[in-house]
Amino acid sequence: MNFELSEDHKVLVDSIKDFVDNEIKPLAIEIDEKHEIPTGLISQIGELGFFGTYIPEEYGGAGMDYSSYILTVEEVSKACASTGVLIAAHTSLCCGPILSYGTEDQKKKFLPDLSSGEKIGCFLQTEPNAGSDVSNIDTRYKEEDDCYVITGSKIFITNGAYKGTGIVIATKDKTLGHKGLSAFIVDLETPGVEVIKNEEKMGIRGSYTTAFGLDGVKVPKENMLGKEGDGRISIGAQALGIAEGALERSIEYTQERKQFGKPLSAFQAVSMKLAEMKVRIEQSKLLIYKAAWLKENNKTYIMESAMAKLSASETATFVTKDAIQVHGGYGFVCEYEVERMYRDAKITEIYEGTSEIQRIIIGKMLIA
Repeated sequence: MNFELSEDHKVLVDSIKDFVDNEIKPLAIEIDEKHEIPTGLISQIGELGFFGTYIPEEYGGAGMDYSSYILTVEEVSKACASTGVLIAAHTSLCCGPILSYGTEDQKKKFLPDLSSGEKIGCFLQTEPNAGSDVSNIDTRYKEEDDCYVITGSKIFITNGAYKGTGIVIATKDKTLGHKGLSAFIVDLETPGVEVIKNEEKMGIRGSYTTAFGLDGVKVPKENMLGKEGDGRISIGAQALGIAEGALERSIEYTQERKQFGKPLSAFQAVSMKLAEMKVRIEQSKLLIYKAAWLKENNKTYIMESAMAKLSASETATFVTKDAIQVHGGYGFVCEYEVERMYRDAKITEIYEGTSEIQRIIIGKMLIA
């Protein structure tokens, strides 16, 4: 297996870096402070094709491969995790399921607006009493003439407040557990969809995390979708980007900051911290790139995606914590950004399946 980036991937990464450095990085602190991503930046991201990286051109996407998508999330997250997860949740949790499980009519109807960013996608699964335990979902649907009617509530929905296109998970009969669940493509401007609140959060504060009420929402029958999506690899890429961004800033700072007449990087204790950060990042990168390669080549990747997400998210927390330590007092100051990265990193150990859930998945597959 060759993990060397192709020439096309190298060109892509260089172009993304230019955009990130010029357009996203200067706004990262403001995005965190104002708790929102500017609409102008979202439009630019859409124009560049970041919202539809691996969506085929026939459905309005950029027609690239899955690895290109993972590289995009990684590079964007180096500067701004909020913007990284905007792209990741939109693509993996909304575009992905439609592309994988949608009918041809569904793909032609929904994917063009999603690929352009005209509509922002989200995935409405989590409820007050149903997180990892999907079988406990209370949101119900019933058949009524030419539509389905959905009633219930959802919480912690990334990208929800844009009220774009959502994949809603609901049950016809809760006693059936997983077998009673179905997915629906829902226009979140439909009557009966209510945004209850956007959460105030520790990190990824520019990303909307929304609670919804669903009161008799009518969905056309042709909008029933099927299976659920899988976003572990892309969240792993987000975590990887956060860690890489923190290391880059730490290296730059320790080379510029002087103590006792020499740069901090010359002190063995500091260089050892930087070395440990780098090792953990590279370990996580290999797992993520391998999981992406497996998915791209239609091979089984459930265990690999769990390992990649587990490793990268815990690496992000470790690296950003040490980045603050390396910066000393300045690491606690917003201007130096690593404190924001530390706050952003923690959520990657929680959403798309906690670290504990990833370990359970891996353990079960080892002894199956």
